[in-house]
Amino acid sequence: MVSYHPSLLRPSVLIAQASGIGRCPTLNAFLSTPVVSAVPLRLRPLRAAAGGAASPVSGDGGKRAVPPPAALLVFARSNFLPLALVSGVIFGLLDPTLGCLAHKYSLSKFSTFGIFIMSGLTLRTKELGTALEAWPAGLYGLGSVLLFTPFLSQFIMQVQFSPREFITGLAIFCCMPTTLSSGVILTQLVGGNSALALAMTVASNLLGIIIVPLSLARYIGTGAGVSLPTEKLFRSLVTRLLIPLIIGKVAREASKGIADFVDGNQQGFSVGNAVLLSLASTYCTVGFQHCNVAYLVTS
Repeated sequence: MVSYHPSLLRPSVLIAQASGIGRCPTLNAFLSTPVVSAVPLRLRPLRAAAGGAASPVSGDGGKRAVPPPAALLVFARSNFLPLALVSGVIFGLLDPTLGCLAHKYSLSKFSTFGIFIMSGLTLRTKELGTALEAWPAGLYGLGSVLLFTPFLSQFIMQVQFSPREFITGLAIFCCMPTTLSSGVILTQLVGGNSALALAMTVASNLLGIIIVPLSLARYIGTGAGVSLPTEKLFRSLVTRLLIPLIIGKVAREASKGIADFVDGNQQGFSVGNAVLLSLASTYCTVGFQHCNVAYLVTS
């Protein structure tokens, strides 16, 4: 049975049909009813939707399908950091010479310096208040990083695995504080509380100078052969983390033009952070380790 929507029929047809509703038509009424000619139907234009199905479009209300180049560009922008990290690993494996040179001249230190300058430039004063309001989350994060995960390292040391150095390295990793740069960048990319991430990074690394040696001695033991140069580590944190962060924040507060420029180019600064993290840190590390492996094989 074929049915038509009432909007496709002429008013005369609707009146003729409505007059017969609710009563039983007789033979005389049937013969006296004028025959209405068939109504020509007009089909609305159909346009293919993004999912492949056809959808009616009237005027300019339809959505056009995104062309493949534009969709690829949107995907690259949304996943720039993982793509940059993977590219850094691939380039480091393909051409480790440049990675060895970058490690030799401490390019990763300059990259960390640049990342925290950008973090200071993008840090708004009101975000500091937001970070202070989220102090329970900050305490939970510090407790998890400096107390809970080091406590788990004693159970990791009980795992029987060969080579033994792998288990020892994994246990030492559990005793370490947060990373200097990647945690802040990832928080910014997902739209999290970047000011709280900065505060946790600074606090955990400064407290880690005192807590990490105690955790290593308690949960791993003095026989692991691990020693931390406390004075050198503290000086490195100040020069690579605190000083660039303060420089960026002071520059933002001192010049309204700088603040407006940074606020208008947030995406560009995020891309710059990702490039510094991937090409300087990942590329240097992979290239340097690849050179060490090649040296050990050839020697």
